Amino acid sequence: MAVEDTPLEPTDASADRWRPWRRGFITAWVVALTAFIVTRGVPFERTIQTLWILLGLFAFSIGKPLRSYGRILLDWLPFVGFLMLYDITRGLADVFGRPIHVTEPLDLEKWVFRGTVPTQWLQDRLYDVTQIRWYDVIVALVYVSHFVVVWAYAAVLYLRNRERWGQWARRILLLSYAGLVTYIIYPAAPPWYAADHGLIGDVDRIASRGFEALHLHAASALVSQAQGRGNDVAAMPSLHGAFTAMLTVFLWPRLPNWGRALMVLYTFAMGFSLVYGGEHYVVDILMGYAYVAVVLVVCWWWERIRARQRAAKRERAAATEPSGAVLAG
Repeated sequence: MAVEDTPLEPTDASADRWRPWRRGFITAWVVALTAFIVTRGVPFERTIQTLWILLGLFAFSIGKPLRSYGRILLDWLPFVGFLMLYDITRGLADVFGRPIHVTEPLDLEKWVFRGTVPTQWLQDRLYDVTQIRWYDVIVALVYVSHFVVVWAYAAVLYLRNRERWGQWARRILLLSYAGLVTYIIYPAAPPWYAADHGLIGDVDRIASRGFEALHLHAASALVSQAQGRGNDVAAMPSLHGAFTAMLTVFLWPRLPNWGRALMVLYTFAMGFSLVYGGEHYVVDILMGYAYVAVVLVVCWWWERIRARQRAAKRERAAATEPSGAVLAG
């Protein structure tokens, strides 16, 4: 995915007259999105989420040339289309006839932690079925942020630097499809699945229960619906953990020390939420981090090759350009 490093900004002073209109449309978009979240919950479903992102990008583009709107669609629709295809095929990955691996991930987890299953250990000590604790609320907020933060960051990045947005989109797509291929080849069960089949003690799927304490029952229901539409045996690697780690690495060079500390804390909190919530083993998350490392190396290699090709093309163009044209320019 290659895009020009061109911010979506007005190119002349006459665009200033559109500033009040732009602010009005942005305000209307914020109010409408807030009302939607309050009444219906955070938009997790890909189509609705994409619609809100596109409306926001259009609002920020008020007063810019008409080609800006077409460029937004040309850039985002292929990106989102690939992700929608991923969503569909991820939900179908468990019907390809591959045996579900339940005992191997569990045995690996026990081997790493000397017979202990961290999910079960955490739920035995922290989970109270009769009441929701303060940390259950934090776990729910961190867990559900996976469905929002990655795509919200993509939208902000698109407005600021399209070249960086292209790099981010490339990494997310490659990471998503690397995970999808793994789910098809090696469908692995999460801790709650192993517990349902009697291989370990009681483990509940509780990552989103904290929303009940916030009286956001719709949000909890939407998360449950999203989980129900997904693939129950797509645990390894954990893309929840991988996306968070990818975001941390991608932002790292441009963050101050306090920002880096927050992102490390966020990455750790996501891993904790996934393990405590029964969604993933620790080894699933570590495997997700390994996938991030591979994707980063592949993208770095590809982008260096593309940079050398563009530099060589510019050099050839400069060498063949008539000297008079150069002087005139």
